[in-house]
Amino acid sequence: VQLVESGGGSVQAGGSLKLSCVASGSRNRLLCMGWFRRSPGRDREGVANIDEEGRTYYGDSVKGRFTISKDHVQNTLYLRMNSLKPEDTAIYYCASTALCTIWYSRYEYAYWGQGTQVTVS
Repeated sequence: VQLVESGGGSVQAGGSLKLSCVASGSRNRLLCMGWFRRSPGRDREGVANIDEEGRTYYGDSVKGRFTISKDHVQNTLYLRMNSLKPEDTAIYYCASTALCTIWYSRYEYAYWGQGTQVTVS
């Protein structure tokens, strides 16, 4: 499985960005996918998840601002981020696994992308 993120960048507070994660490999290992982020001095944090049934989950700090979606034909995961805040500044990672139990736990995920930097000022 290979995951490649893109779409990061620098934006002013209140702005928007859309991250993409192109996935390749066994579909069975791409059923449950999520976005995590890591900012300096903090542990990797679960941002959003879409599970094998298509249900979506969000961290409390991004609810109502971020939207996760998945294009099954293109095998691409997206994260639309609106109303960005300086505290959203982090490296954002795409992750996948066959089955999620605790979506926000990084230990659930077997495969990770290299990350894309998001900076909000």
